[in-house]
Amino acid sequence: MSQRPGRPQGSRRPHGSERPHGSQRPRGSQQKLAEIRRQQRARQTRIRILAGAAVLAAIALVVVAVIAFTGGRTTAQKSPRAATGAMVDGIRCQASEQVAYHIHAHLAIYVSGSRQVVPAGIGIPGSQQVVNGFVEGGKCLYWLHTHDTTGIIHVESPAERVYTLGQFFDIWGRPLSGTQVGGATGHVTVFVNGKRFAGDPRAIKLTPHAVIQLDVGKVVLPQPFTFAAGL
Repeated sequence: MSQRPGRPQGSRRPHGSERPHGSQRPRGSQQKLAEIRRQQRARQTRIRILAGAAVLAAIALVVVAVIAFTGGRTTAQKSPRAATGAMVDGIRCQASEQVAYHIHAHLAIYVSGSRQVVPAGIGIPGSQQVVNGFVEGGKCLYWLHTHDTTGIIHVESPAERVYTLGQFFDIWGRPLSGTQVGGATGHVTVFVNGKRFAGDPRAIKLTPHAVIQLDVGKVVLPQPFTFAAGL
């Protein structure tokens, strides 16, 4: 009986003819998958960068809006760092007013041309006794203080001596320099008794009926001030 022709026993498939295992992918598929994953990572990176840029842009817009709304101005007000009773620049806070040396000066502050309020009660810490907007007293009274919002600085000292505007601002707890008055920054133009003052504003002497004007930014013509009778 004749036999069908067949593959000789012991023969093998030609090299490379074996089928790949089911868990393996062709090389082209692996490269394509790797490329897809790389593109996904690139997209995620771009998304994170764009999200961060959007957050920064939003913050910048808020800052610009605040500046535009306020005009860069700040209203003079009592600071949390205001003196609370301890000695400041050699100036004491005492239970009663000292009248051995009693004079008055006037302070006006302008920021971008807008008049700012010098608060009542500067130099009068603690629980204040206020009558019709006039601060009559508190825990104690520094030798330099204000009773109302007129801008009048009361100098009430146990002895005659020279006091300065810088000492008053130290008691107030607000910075003062050629580029800053309280919370307002910019070039500071100073007038004393209607004349331009070119020195350090902290060095201005609080002399009897001195009229002091501080302009931050826009310069305002010196404004006169008349002291009430008896001051």
